[in-house]
Amino acid sequence: MARGEGVEQFSSSGLFPTAKPVHQDGIIIAKLSPQQERKRPLTVWSKVCFAIGGAPYQITGTALGFFLQIFLLDVALLDPLYASVILFVGRAWDAVTDPTVGFLVSRTPWTRHGRMMPWILVSTIPAVLCYFLIWVVPPLEQGKIMWYLLFYCLFQTLQTCFHVPYSALTMFISTEQRERDSATAYRMTIEVFGTVIGTAVQGQIVGMANVPCINNTFLSNSSNHSVHGNYSQILMDYRIFNERRAYMIASAVISLIYILCAAVLFFGVREQDNQGGLKAQKHASFQTGLRLVIGHGPYVKLVMAFLFTSLAFMLLEGNFALFIKYTLGFREDFQNILLVIMLSATLTIPMWQWFLCRFGKKTAVYIGITWAVPFIILVVCVKSSLVVSYIVSIAAGASVAAAFLLPWSMLPDVVDDFKVQNPTSQGHEAIFYSFYVFFTKFASGVSLGVSTLSLSFAGYVTGVCVQSDSVNLTLKILVSAAPVALIALGLLIFKTYPIDEERRQNNNKLLQSLLLSEEQESEMEALKPDITA
Repeated sequence: MARGEGVEQFSSSGLFPTAKPVHQDGIIIAKLSPQQERKRPLTVWSKVCFAIGGAPYQITGTALGFFLQIFLLDVALLDPLYASVILFVGRAWDAVTDPTVGFLVSRTPWTRHGRMMPWILVSTIPAVLCYFLIWVVPPLEQGKIMWYLLFYCLFQTLQTCFHVPYSALTMFISTEQRERDSATAYRMTIEVFGTVIGTAVQGQIVGMANVPCINNTFLSNSSNHSVHGNYSQILMDYRIFNERRAYMIASAVISLIYILCAAVLFFGVREQDNQGGLKAQKHASFQTGLRLVIGHGPYVKLVMAFLFTSLAFMLLEGNFALFIKYTLGFREDFQNILLVIMLSATLTIPMWQWFLCRFGKKTAVYIGITWAVPFIILVVCVKSSLVVSYIVSIAAGASVAAAFLLPWSMLPDVVDDFKVQNPTSQGHEAIFYSFYVFFTKFASGVSLGVSTLSLSFAGYVTGVCVQSDSVNLTLKILVSAAPVALIALGLLIFKTYPIDEERRQNNNKLLQSLLLSEEQESEMEALKPDITA
């Protein structure tokens, strides 16, 4: 073969260009580096399909976050103590599975569908089945706790088997950083819209069911024992059956959307093997990498700051439905108020993106996270008003958008800072991301467990129209005082975060210089056989 001929070869699908060694007189004289290979650009359709794959995680996560607690208490009729155990154990188990699945995925051999796609494909149907069964009330009264604990933990594990490979897939859809950044922007847009879908589907379908309850007069004239005995008879009423059926219909619709999104991802995106090249880096072991990452000061401060602020918004999210339903008394409107929160978050994401680009990320954190504070104080201080509730929901949604966007925008800055300070130890990106997810999921489990346990101690009674004053006070603390205190603590820690705009820009320039130097060195090594011939 003559020199320069057949330098590039395409797979049978025409989608994956692969470098072919250059021969002269049957002798390999050079191998093109990945930077020298001509790749087809990532199409808009591929980016959209990739982004759609992120929707199931947000749709199911939003539905579970807003509605699972109220479902376990008021529909499945679990004791608050048992509900708190289920919620905490399920979320804590989910946090543990993230680094475990990440380790297993990294050891997965390459297949004709790639390394990530088989995980996504195999986990989808079992995950959907477990998700549906979470919203089913089993006929056996004694088996309820084990039922929900089993299927909640199984779903969290299977969803991790979907989401961890999906997140890592970003590195395997293109070799171009610009194309990966663009695909990530598409993904964030669809994921935020997924929160709206989850809230709308679950909330509106459930909201159409007539929610029965025991009136306050009946409660005051009955002992706790007789209330539970009479309520067991009420369970046979058609209205209870209708409410349970509504949750099942909502979960079935979300399950169908989950499968469709996974199918679009699998058939619309082609995974590329981006490893290889002339200079293969030797990465440190997982234990060494973990020790280096945990020892990186900016990362620890960022994670701790967002751990407390995330816990604040998780408390607000997990208890706001109960607060609206019982403390404010808007039983017929709570699902619409939740939908307004997520719509506000979706619409304000571009605003916060512009704000952080214009004024810097640290300023965006201070403004965005504290934006909701006066409003969540207002909602518990002012007399119950539907108008005030909607105003608070809009403001809270804007702050939720900031809390959603900013951590994922700032984590890459920490990774870049680590690379600059540790140029000889690379390839730890997965550790940075997986352990941030680990801590946020663990915080979610803590918030749900503490919330439900607090309601149990306050005397929460399932199914009643009006809760006691102690329960209403507890709900006010969980949606106002506790989040405000956690936000203040998180922002105090964030003041010590050292990466400002100047340092971020300097890190970016240094990394660009190092990358350019490596590419030039790779090109010289690729041309070296020709020079010596």
